[in-house]
Amino acid sequence: MLAPVNQVLADLKQSHWQAQQQFEHLIKIWTEGVGPVVAAQTRPVQLSPQRVLTVATSSAVWSQNLAFERHHILAKLNQSLAQPLADIRFSHSQWYRSRQPRQGGSVVPRPLSTVSSGPQYRLQPLPQVVRDPHLAFKQWSRAVQSRAQALPLCPQCQCPTPAPELDRWSVCALCAARTSLK
Repeated sequence: MLAPVNQVLADLKQSHWQAQQQFEHLIKIWTEGVGPVVAAQTRPVQLSPQRVLTVATSSAVWSQNLAFERHHILAKLNQSLAQPLADIRFSHSQWYRSRQPRQGGSVVPRPLSTVSSGPQYRLQPLPQVVRDPHLAFKQWSRAVQSRAQALPLCPQCQCPTPAPELDRWSVCALCAARTSLK
């Protein structure tokens, strides 16, 4: 039996409204469900009609790691939901395209993620295109040298080294590779 068009539209509107309410509830409980560290690197972006949550991640590494933990995350989130999620998908490609809803209904872009260890790097505006290769090399060399000044030195070769490399191997990656080849 066919239902009147008004009834079909009202049912669709009601189901869409309920899905939107559930998605907004998910956004509110996301930090509690995954913890503040993971929440800072992720953002729920969509809930499909099949009850699959799409989550944007700040990097492909986060996507991969969280994919391994998705059953644990699902179980924790489903404890707080009236209708349980069927699955979660993590996607780095959604990170820059998605926008984070703000309380009050307005939408604002989420800031780019930053690396938590070591010095904070800011992207510099691109310099003018230089046609002379010697001048281009000099500009590049100066930029590399200025970045390296803030880095600690490798105790073995005295080269500027990112702090995470020193934390991991106690020397720069090149010295660590040389040591492992011996």
